[in-house]
Amino acid sequence: MKKKRPLAGVRILVGRAHHQAGALSRDLRSLGARVLEIPFIEIRRPRSYRPLDAALRNLSAYDWLILTSVNGVEALWQRLDKLKLPVWRGRPRPRALRIAAIGPATRKAIETRGAQVAVVPKEYVAESVVRSLRGKVKGKRVLLVRAKVARDVIPRELRRAGADVTVVEGYETVVPRTSRNRLRAAMQNPQKRPHVITFTSSSTVRNFVALLASPPRSKSSTARRKQLDGILMASIGPVTSATLRELGLPVDIHAKQFTIPGLIRAVARHFSQ
Repeated sequence: MKKKRPLAGVRILVGRAHHQAGALSRDLRSLGARVLEIPFIEIRRPRSYRPLDAALRNLSAYDWLILTSVNGVEALWQRLDKLKLPVWRGRPRPRALRIAAIGPATRKAIETRGAQVAVVPKEYVAESVVRSLRGKVKGKRVLLVRAKVARDVIPRELRRAGADVTVVEGYETVVPRTSRNRLRAAMQNPQKRPHVITFTSSSTVRNFVALLASPPRSKSSTARRKQLDGILMASIGPVTSATLRELGLPVDIHAKQFTIPGLIRAVARHFSQ
């Protein structure tokens, strides 16, 4: 029996950071898609590691550590190794510290490094993290490691719940300059122009719009919609969908489970109908 390939011939543009696009692209290709990778986002180290390093040296003072992305996990463990701090991987860990991960990919990245995750919310968004922790953090010290620019839902709501929250920057996301010409060329080439564009975060949406505009920020939402006529926008979850709508773009495909596999299933389901 031949394997079903619901995406046969469908051109899909993947805009994840270069080092993170592999799994999404591979699984889309296995379903028959023609994948074009043009990163809308680039991960960079923060301008200074001092706040993160200070928090890690004082890790035993915290009750909770919250990580909201694989990038945050990677940044944290790189600094632990750099500072030669004796935690996890079979070594003593902060005795009272519990870890919350925003979703299964983040949880896997943490557990791969030898640590245990105490909480993963039912839905993989900041609001669900808050609901999972609200009754557990009163009077507790919480360390949140995240991107330089991020939504303030978690620190704001946990502080309201009585937590002492420290927020430190583990990395920052920027627009890849080299992607602008590649994206414009793909959009203008009938052989490469995508049928679907996938968005895996609000940052990928905002950066895509910035890359699309020439010069930057020059296009109105009406002109943008016309430029993208006939292309479906696929969103990984509600926050990403809200950003698409905020910038005047439609949400044609929406993942029911807010993960990369969930996004792939949503795209495949759309073309199977």
